[in-house]
Amino acid sequence: MLTEYGFWDIFSGLFGVFVFVAYLVVLFTIIADLFRDTELNGWAKAVWLIFLVFVPFLTALVYVIARGKQLAARQRERRAIANEYVDDRGGVSTYNPNDEIAKAQGLLRDGTISQAEYDRIQADTYSQ
Repeated sequence: MLTEYGFWDIFSGLFGVFVFVAYLVVLFTIIADLFRDTELNGWAKAVWLIFLVFVPFLTALVYVIARGKQLAARQRERRAIANEYVDDRGGVSTYNPNDEIAKAQGLLRDGTISQAEYDRIQADTYSQ
C-alpha cells in the first residue's frame, strides 16, 4: 500500500542520510589516521579499532577530542607534502632543464648575469 509522504518525512529522511554519510566519513578518517600514525603502537591501534567496532559513536567522539590536534597536524603535513608536487596550474610538477636554461638566457639578456655564470648554470643544469 502506498502512503503519502509529507515534506517533513522527506526532509528528515534526507537529513538522516546526510548524518549517516558524515559519520562514515569521520569513521573512515579515524581509521585511516590510526593506520598512518607512526607514534601509536599496534596494541593501541587494535584497542581503538575494537572500541570503534563495539561503541562506534562514543569512540569516535573520544578520538576526535583526545587526538584531534594530532589528526589535524598529520593531515596538514600530508597536504603540504602533496602540494609540493603540484604546480600552480594544477598539474604535477616535474623538473625541466629547458626551463632553467630559458630563465638563465633571460637573465643573461637583461645583463643580470655574466656569460661565465650562464655557462656554469648551463653546465650544472645538464649535468643533473
